[in-house]
Amino acid sequence: AHRRLVEYGRELPVDVRNGAILHAGPIVRDHGDDKFEMISVGPTTSMRMEKFEYEFVKQTGVRLIVGKGGMGPETARACKDFGALHCVFPAGNAVLAATEVEEIESANWRELGMPETLWTCRVKEFGPLIVSIDAEGNNYFENKKVEYNAKKEEVLEEIYKHVSFIK
Repeated sequence: AHRRLVEYGRELPVDVRNGAILHAGPIVRDHGDDKFEMISVGPTTSMRMEKFEYEFVKQTGVRLIVGKGGMGPETARACKDFGALHCVFPAGNAVLAATEVEEIESANWRELGMPETLWTCRVKEFGPLIVSIDAEGNNYFENKKVEYNAKKEEVLEEIYKHVSFIK
C-alpha cells in the first residue's frame, strides 16, 4: 500500500484519515463471498516503510501507525508535522491481535498476496501498544540509544571484570 501510493501514485481504496494502519503479515481464512476470518496478525518491521512514511502520512492523514520495532527520522518528522503516533505492537501477540478483530470489512489489492493485501478491519481493542514516536516527533528508541551508548563502555568494563572469556 505504501509503495503503491507514494511511488506509483495510486490512491488507497479506503479512507484512513484519522485512522490507524498496522504494518503486519496476517494469516486470513477465506470463507468465500468476501467473508474472511483473521487467524493471526503479527506485526512486521516498520522500518521497511521508513522511506515512504512521511509522504504516506501526509497524503492519507493517518494518525496511528503500528508495527514492530522503531522507525526513523522521516517518520518522526511526519508524526510532528501531522500529529501522528508510531506505536510498537510487541512480537508474540499475533493470535491475541486476531481475537481483537471483530470483522474484516474489506480486502483490497488481493493480487498482491495475503500479507500485502490491504485489509480493512474493525477491532474492539488493540494492544498492548508502546508509543515509540509521539506527536511531537520524540523518538523513544533513538533517545534511548543515545542513553545506552553513553553507559555502554562503563557497563562493559564492569562485565569484563567478572567474565574473562569475553575480551
